[in-house]
Amino acid sequence: MAAFARRKAQWLARPDPSRKRALDARAAELARLLNAHEQFCTTSSCDGRVLLADTDGGGIQKKNCTWLLVTHDPCAKGDVMTALEKSTGDVVFKFEPFVLHVLCRELQDAQLLHSVAVDSGFRNSGITVGRGGKIMMAVRSTHCLEVPLTHKGRLMVSGEYIEFLVHVANQKMEENIRRIERFHKGLELALEAAVPTDILAPEGPEKSRSVYVHRRKRRTIREQAGPSGELEPQDDTESSLDLFAEIMI
Repeated sequence: MAAFARRKAQWLARPDPSRKRALDARAAELARLLNAHEQFCTTSSCDGRVLLADTDGGGIQKKNCTWLLVTHDPCAKGDVMTALEKSTGDVVFKFEPFVLHVLCRELQDAQLLHSVAVDSGFRNSGITVGRGGKIMMAVRSTHCLEVPLTHKGRLMVSGEYIEFLVHVANQKMEENIRRIERFHKGLELALEAAVPTDILAPEGPEKSRSVYVHRRKRRTIREQAGPSGELEPQDDTESSLDLFAEIMI
């Protein structure tokens, strides 16, 4: 526990490595909620975004692309068309959904987050365990969008198609925001419902470990988190990953 507390303090003291040097608004609320609990430490996040990336043809990589447009809210066709005027290479229109990485003290802490994430619609969420014992929980989904628009500065699609893409991306953004809200509410309920088992059953060899149990069923958490008991149709294609292969974090 002491080692995790030191690791958490060191991580939270680091400068923000993102381009904007600050957390996105919705992710910031979740980070505050999780970091207020000693068993969690958020390490990276993104609210979800629509962006235009101008590349040199070698693929979208931070080292060889220019962001012509980026927004964490629904966008307009006019914004896209204006940004495209600055294109000199191969522009890709993208929607990237919410993602959150959380360092967890115990495996059961990560499992609690995973359960809430999947119930909230982030069905591609998963847990990784590093060789050093680091446990990382990733909240994510697969309702992405990536479409090429220009080649060597030349627009390859019609304005009508761009309008259609913007409409689809905005629908995905709205669903992304609903999922974040469900996750936030569900997480609040789950953290309130979880108590250390050493309080419930002080006798036994495992009483010194921070083991959490739910006093409420997951169904109750889902019902209180929001009126939507079912996920959107695109969730059907997503996979739920309980425990990934071992990686170094």
